[in-house]
Amino acid sequence: MRTQFLIGVAAAAIMLPGAAYAQSTGTADFEGDIVITATKTKGVGGVVIPDTPKTKVQLDQAFIARQTPGQSIDEIINSLPGVSFQSQDPYGSSGGRLTIRGFGPDRISQTVDGIPLNDTGNYAIYSNQQIDPELIDSVNVSLGSTDVDSPTASASGSTVNYRTITPTDKFGVRLVGSIGDLNYFRVFGLVNTGTFTSFGTKAWFSATSATNNVLFSNFGQINKNAYNFKIYQPLGSNGDFIAVAGNWNVNRNTNTPDYPLRLDPTRVVGSGTGNRFPRNFDEAWLHTSPCQTAAARPGVADTPNTCGTLFEQNVNPSNTGSLRFSSRFTLAHGLVLTVDPTIQYVKANGGLYGVVGREQAGPAGRYGFIGGTYYTGVDLNGDGDTLDRVELDGTSQTITHRYTILSSLRWDITDTQTFRLTYTHDYGRHRQTGELGKLQANGQPFDVFPINSPIAAANGGLMEKRNRKSYAVLDQVSGEYRGEFGGLTVNLGVRAPWFKRNLHQNCFTTSASGFVDCIAGTSADVAAYATANPYSYNATTNVVTGYQAPQFRQFTYNRVLPSAGLTYKLGGGLSVYASYSKGLQVPGTDNLYQQFYYPVGVGTPKPETTDNFDAGVRYSTSKVQAFVGGWYTIFTNRLASSYDPVLDQTVYRNLGKVDKYGVDASISYRPIEQLTLYAFGSYLKSKIKDDVLGGVCSASNVTYHTFGCSTAGADYYLRTAGKREAGAPTYTLGARAQVDVDPFELGMQVKRTGPRYVNDQNVPIYSSIDTGNPTTTVLYGAKTPAYTVVDLDARLNLGFLGLNKTTYFQVNVTNLFNQFYVGNLGNPNSSYTSVPFAYLGSPRTASVSLNVQF
Repeated sequence: MRTQFLIGVAAAAIMLPGAAYAQSTGTADFEGDIVITATKTKGVGGVVIPDTPKTKVQLDQAFIARQTPGQSIDEIINSLPGVSFQSQDPYGSSGGRLTIRGFGPDRISQTVDGIPLNDTGNYAIYSNQQIDPELIDSVNVSLGSTDVDSPTASASGSTVNYRTITPTDKFGVRLVGSIGDLNYFRVFGLVNTGTFTSFGTKAWFSATSATNNVLFSNFGQINKNAYNFKIYQPLGSNGDFIAVAGNWNVNRNTNTPDYPLRLDPTRVVGSGTGNRFPRNFDEAWLHTSPCQTAAARPGVADTPNTCGTLFEQNVNPSNTGSLRFSSRFTLAHGLVLTVDPTIQYVKANGGLYGVVGREQAGPAGRYGFIGGTYYTGVDLNGDGDTLDRVELDGTSQTITHRYTILSSLRWDITDTQTFRLTYTHDYGRHRQTGELGKLQANGQPFDVFPINSPIAAANGGLMEKRNRKSYAVLDQVSGEYRGEFGGLTVNLGVRAPWFKRNLHQNCFTTSASGFVDCIAGTSADVAAYATANPYSYNATTNVVTGYQAPQFRQFTYNRVLPSAGLTYKLGGGLSVYASYSKGLQVPGTDNLYQQFYYPVGVGTPKPETTDNFDAGVRYSTSKVQAFVGGWYTIFTNRLASSYDPVLDQTVYRNLGKVDKYGVDASISYRPIEQLTLYAFGSYLKSKIKDDVLGGVCSASNVTYHTFGCSTAGADYYLRTAGKREAGAPTYTLGARAQVDVDPFELGMQVKRTGPRYVNDQNVPIYSSIDTGNPTTTVLYGAKTPAYTVVDLDARLNLGFLGLNKTTYFQVNVTNLFNQFYVGNLGNPNSSYTSVPFAYLGSPRTASVSLNVQF
């Protein structure tokens, strides 16, 4: 670990009054902030149990600030019931996988200041692109439902909502410097301007830079730079305001190695599909070394080597930014309007370098990406001939422009009766391309974004492995009523989203899996390829011949989604609650593009719907925040998806109907001022109702009677009925204890994550489909083992030196006992012969930070 410390100055940020625990300004205004009274408390140890009909749990800065500086907020909420997060990076600048009540990241709506952060194409959550934890006032997790004005197509399950801090009235500066294992070095700076106009205008500005080495590799680095601001203008004295906030995040992350989940002793540790997962932290990790691409030789048909082809030799770059506006206007007594518009931008890519480009023309003298091969017709390596096959950068490029507006009109009918009407519009332009770029001699690209300088074919056409443009549009109207009748509060709501997906496929669709041929050249070249591969479809046999030509399709989905809930105060801080909500997930664009292989209307996926039920008991005082609740979710048209980082494609599977249910609970207790105790836990059960169509019986299946096959050509089904969904822990348990005896503060937290099934049949992974054959090998067990991670944090407050009381040293140690475990289980599916890829959990990592404020 580096031994120097970065010393700086800073000022503490004053947070919003109470805890704004909802998504948008309108929802925060409707539900109201928590106020410190005899029966309502800001929280105990940074944990808050909001008094709403839905199961919500919140963490505020008192908890967030104890975690490793720079850590992703998705890792921090791993200390909440029902939440499970596995990260590829102990410092939060790389990726990870979030699940809540077994809902994967593509079913969790994540927002900042009410603005949606999920990818518009596949609904993914990018945990490494979240805002710095020092800037987050509070994070609220709704464990099984969403708010009525949520602008999301993906929240069939839970929501994660966090809000940024409000500028302070007084000038102040804050600087945090951190160093740690893996050459971790981070600097965070925050300046509060204080009130600087006679109208009360105030603002803050921040900047962050963080770097660390990649785990389990001696190649590359993780780099993150982020810039944020917020300008706040109060309007009068009744809480009205206008605010604008901005974020710019630049990541240049070398991939963390992932490994096939197999323990075959004849294999070696590595990320290739034929390699295996390691057994402990003591094995040889540094299998990625500097390399040189194959030398070019004039007049010789050169062939490429493997330099640059490993997953961990590739950079996963992203530039993301947003401008977020929020406002509140009192139009008349009891009539309040809120408006939250935003603009977002994303430029990112992923996939692999080292794809092979051919300098020759393709079949029939054509150029482009044809049959999985790049035919360019140009001298790619500069040796003067066109005989070679050359390694190139073939990553997948995405550029997104997104515009969203959330508006809400609240009417206080009486002191106890409130109604609001909302309108939401979300417009995303999602451009997905696959340009080629050249690699340097060391296997690294000249430009991490090939789109900046793409390779053209001999006929001048652009070389691309995909070329599509999508418009994801949502228009939604919703209404919500709240009535207070003594100790009983009733909430009734309904939202009516109208989703539209306008999809432009500019390549030929060649399979039901979404494979494409992209022809470089003019429209005449494209037309000639269509003539050479005429498309036909047999409606009786469902058989396709030829290729679907480039085309446009539009998909629309709409539903009326009711919700209802109640809370009843029993007195003494005790209350009960119950709620019902209807959820909806619209198919992602990747799935919809696969439908282009068939005629319009054939096999079009239906939206997934959920019926969510929650009920529980809460206890809230100045010393205790606690709840226990049960839940039940019924899925219809359950669509499962997972991302394969090696193939760089999303794999979809339909599980039909699925029931999920469980119990969540937590308690935060402060028996004395110097001691805070916190414990939480969850149990999850899911049951797939039907067997899943697996494919068509082959002659080999019939010979060995696998999959119950007796007739070649007949359909076979995977035995998923009655089984649990793969990838979600069966239970989680955790606790935290914090002791504060000035000038020392010591905290320790523990999280045990239960086993996760590796496929939806809940059986081991086999080397072949013939489990009755003696030569069949068990590659991995039916589930990953449970694991326990312990983290430690300690502070030394430097007020005794005459410094500001908020100036301190902080030490953080994650995975204190160096627990070895399977981390992010990236692509579990239904088949018991499909080997998922997984990441290792982070080993023990220590960092030291200095926070100085004035």
